[in-house]
Amino acid sequence: MSSLDILAFGAHPDDVEIGMGGTIAKHVQAGMKVGICDLTRAEMSSNGTVEQRRQEADEASKVLGLSMRSCLALPDRGLTGSAEQIAAVVKEIRLHRPRLVFAPYWEDRHPDHNSCSRIIEEAVFNSKLRRYMPELPPVQVEQLFFYYINDMKDVRMTIDISGFYETKIQALQCYRSQFEPAREGEDKVATPLNQRYIERVTARDQLVGSQRQLAYAEGFAVKQPLVVEYL
Repeated sequence: MSSLDILAFGAHPDDVEIGMGGTIAKHVQAGMKVGICDLTRAEMSSNGTVEQRRQEADEASKVLGLSMRSCLALPDRGLTGSAEQIAAVVKEIRLHRPRLVFAPYWEDRHPDHNSCSRIIEEAVFNSKLRRYMPELPPVQVEQLFFYYINDMKDVRMTIDISGFYETKIQALQCYRSQFEPAREGEDKVATPLNQRYIERVTARDQLVGSQRQLAYAEGFAVKQPLVVEYL
């Protein structure tokens, strides 16, 4: 299997698109290979079925031009960080050998996002240990970045996505079960996601961009200092 430039993990289908859909579109157009791994099938979501979410994720993947998308089918609302769950993520990293890994920011109002962040951080560390799961070659990830889904603070890097914002919105709109308001007679629960959520994401990306005179930008956090050759 060929190596990925970027592998982004989310707890649920749509997490990655919310946090870094524009960044993905930008890097895909630059010729990089990008993949997404969803830890769960979002079976506990108030709206939509597992099959709907799978189809919507497939549509969004095509919009973004992903090289691959996978789902580990770990239990939604059951991301405990067990040894088995960490091992499943390590296997994914070692199979795809990404240069960069992205995970949700570690402080978010959704507990699954926080759990996902911890699992990915543990897995990135374990992936480089040659005596851990020795049946697969170790992988040294160059950098682990954290993207934002709901709550945002401690932004340490921004990426200009002004030329790719339409693609991000198109990817988000694929998740009709989550973001479209209920139609008359439709059995759908009102949630924050279907109450103009995409508009709030847009406002956030505009705010992040405005700090550097950009139309739209996505913010990221890091725990390890970035290495640069020149300023």
